[in-house]
Amino acid sequence: MGQNRWKNRWRRLDNTAKIFPVIANENVSQVFRISVTLKEPVDPELLGRALEKILPEIRNFRVKMRRGLFWYYFEENDRIPQVKRENTYPCRFIDPHGNQKFLFRVTYYEKRINLEVFHALTDGLGAVNFLKCLTRQYLRLAAGAPEFMTRDDENARKQEVFHVQDSYLEHGEDGKPRCYSSRPAYQLEGHYLPLGTGQVLHGYVPVSCLKAVCKQHGVSITKYLAAALIWSIWQEYLGGKSSRRAVVLNLPINLRAFFGSDTMANFFAVTMIGWLFRNPDIPFEVLLQKVSSQMDRKIEKDKLAESIAYNVSNEKKWYLRAIPLFLKAPALSLVFRLKDRAYTMTLSNIGPVQMEPEYADLIERFHLMIGVSRRQPVKCAVCAYKDEMVITFTSVFADSRLQKRFFRKLKEDGVPVRFEGNELSAAAKRDMYPRVRKVLIRRGGAEEKATRMAKQVGNTGVDAAKGIRDYVSGRRSWKEELKRRLHI
Repeated sequence: MGQNRWKNRWRRLDNTAKIFPVIANENVSQVFRISVTLKEPVDPELLGRALEKILPEIRNFRVKMRRGLFWYYFEENDRIPQVKRENTYPCRFIDPHGNQKFLFRVTYYEKRINLEVFHALTDGLGAVNFLKCLTRQYLRLAAGAPEFMTRDDENARKQEVFHVQDSYLEHGEDGKPRCYSSRPAYQLEGHYLPLGTGQVLHGYVPVSCLKAVCKQHGVSITKYLAAALIWSIWQEYLGGKSSRRAVVLNLPINLRAFFGSDTMANFFAVTMIGWLFRNPDIPFEVLLQKVSSQMDRKIEKDKLAESIAYNVSNEKKWYLRAIPLFLKAPALSLVFRLKDRAYTMTLSNIGPVQMEPEYADLIERFHLMIGVSRRQPVKCAVCAYKDEMVITFTSVFADSRLQKRFFRKLKEDGVPVRFEGNELSAAAKRDMYPRVRKVLIRRGGAEEKATRMAKQVGNTGVDAAKGIRDYVSGRRSWKEELKRRLHI
């Protein structure tokens, strides 16, 4: 009996999740955020009660991470998570030893509820379903409904709370293993903002207008956005000239629809979509068709099965499984760094978010954003609700060159865009997030001031190594250096 109880309290990480605890730290958080904006201010007391109510029924989120001899693993967490007001930049590192040892956090700000998730726990779809479940329970409590659930509520909950089996292992034999490309792609460069900060820029786009443009070109929305982003990088960073390295996007693909899975653990694959600009006269329409054909060729079940088989085959090799974790970790980190250089940036589109009719009118919109780092400086995330699509850029660069070029392309094609962002963005409206630091970025000259701030803070690396001798000898004060770098 005791052995069965212990077996039910722990489980292995899924195939993809194994890499995230190894590479995650304060600078590379591997955290993403899905948030919902309501039409009324959030009541933190009700939000805490809603979270406490649903968490016991969602096993996948009710865990903490433990370090084993060969791999990390999940163990059941009996603590109660805390709901806090948002007071940091989005997608910060989730310390597995803090935060009541949970691998997610729930925060609020004015009318918005934020769910931030460490990627080892789940992927975008799992996080969306958790947030929908939390939002539904919160809105029921806000409407004065009893805390016990009706039969209809229970049926809706059962449709959303998925199993947590490792679907990678279930479908690991479906294809012939095929490794990922590690050929270096073009890398974005710029002046970095201080460590721990970052800019967030949201572009609000009418779905109907975007669909009309895509229909004219005969492509899907994701294909059009991918081509527009590749085009914008080429125009802004390469000046529209030929390049020795391809501009490559990393596109996460939800595998559940392809393989009939309902797991709430990670179940996605990534595909590389890009173009090597040898001909500087290529028009956008030609690039769009090239990108479309690439996606048609790569995003199909047999190709995706090959990626799954490759990942699973490595996990099953006995000589790799027998290596202790303290030896695996450096090797996995090196492999990740090599794969990291194979793409320019990430574009993730989770598609439309649906809510039941009784809750739909109480919700304004959803946002999705992905954590960035100096190794992955810019990322783009897309989601939609009703007739509004939100395209979110997160960046550690002081400028907004790429974002401006991308949205300018959409406007040129007849798609109207409205902007919001945080205090470090170039948006005119920057009050949707709390002001974290005493850094005022005015609309006029905002990017120039942010760039000066980044230069003043400086980069880690060579300069830091040279300064170690001064810190040890006492000629420089590490306390003063922290104040300077962190603007305390």
